[in-house]
Amino acid sequence: MIGSLNGVVAALGEEQALIEVGGVGYVVAAGGRTLSRLQVGAPAKLAIETHVREDAIKLYGFESEEERAWFAHLQTIPGVGAKVALGILDAMGPQVLVDAIALQDKAAFARANGVGPKLAARLATELAAKQGPKGGFVSLGAPARAAGPVASASGARAEAVSALVNLGIDQSSAARAVAAAAKQLDADAPAPELIRAALKEVSR
Repeated sequence: MIGSLNGVVAALGEEQALIEVGGVGYVVAAGGRTLSRLQVGAPAKLAIETHVREDAIKLYGFESEEERAWFAHLQTIPGVGAKVALGILDAMGPQVLVDAIALQDKAAFARANGVGPKLAARLATELAAKQGPKGGFVSLGAPARAAGPVASASGARAEAVSALVNLGIDQSSAARAVAAAAKQLDADAPAPELIRAALKEVSR
């Protein structure tokens, strides 16, 4: 199995890139967001998810191990294949995805290519009931974060969720409250500010 590629971008297509590593070119499928950040002739380091079928081996590339882990995790939901999972990650990065799950925001999922209303509702409901991505590596960019019933955040958000849990609020409710509070505040809001706003959300 190929878990990562570290080489040079030899060519770019609409849905894939050719990454040359040690004289061998690897065709890597990727989402538009990842492809837009690659440049022909420039170095590239991608986390890779390898799909092996009877008739083909397909590589999917991501900027971070966290994105790769979410790509695999999304496909545990019935009706979500590789193409839809890429579309979801194109529409929302991992942190936005975490918030959408915490808030069970069907509209956020419905904005992704290939996701209709029924699938959006299933994603919002079933992902909230699952553990977050597991089994990721930590050497490629941000780590994949395993989580409780609702995927966890990092930094100030994680601190805020932890503080609410310590106050006796269950993990799912704490994650939802912090996600809702974060939407009202600056992206780099400190934990005390997030906690105050989240407590207001809980009391509503």
